[in-house]
Order: sequence, then C-alpha cells, then structure tokens
Amino acid sequence: MTDRPQPDESSRPIQLSSEAALDALCADADRVLAEFYTDGCGICSSMEPVLGNLARQLDIAVAQVNPRDDPALVERFDVRSVPLFVLFVDGEPVARLADGFVPGERLESWVREHS
Repeated sequence: MTDRPQPDESSRPIQLSSEAALDALCADADRVLAEFYTDGCGICSSMEPVLGNLARQLDIAVAQVNPRDDPALVERFDVRSVPLFVLFVDGEPVARLADGFVPGERLESWVREHS
C-alpha cells in the first residue's frame, strides 16, 4: 500500500491505506472511483477486474481502500456496508452506490451519469 498514490495505466485498482492517501489521489486526479471494501468480502474481491476494466474504458483513477485500515473513513463516508463505491469529481464526493456486486455496464453508466 502507498501513502501518495499515482494514477497509472495499470489494469488494477490503486490500493490505498489511509484517508490521507485517498485525499491525495482525489487532489491529483479529476475523477476518482473509490471502492470501500473489507478483507474476506467475496463480492468486494470480485469487483477488482470490473474496476480495472472501468479504469481503462473511462480513463478514470480507480482505487480500493479498506476503511478498517483508517477508521476515520468509516465515519467520514458513512460506510455501513461493503462494497461501497464513491465517485469523486474535482476532489469532491458526488455520488455513492452500495448495491453489492455491480456489473461493469451498470457501473460505467453510473460513473458517466454522475461525472
């Protein structure tokens, strides 16, 4: 995990370890899709390839963050279930989605609708 993530062209989401790392990524990228997950969540794990595809298709920074690594995230983003997707545009959270597994086409449509 990293403290100062940099968006790249990798097909894997950026792994974040703290609220500060998430804030840094949001400051550096125009659009960020963050998945809040927990270890052992099968649905969360199954979203990783979907998120990688989305990053390539939409040229968007995609990150995964475990709020248990930094409990302030739970309160700040009112994390009640995982996976929770939060879309940031220009550093601000503009939409959230907590519907379990979300197929790629639906997630892409949701991102486009809110950005």
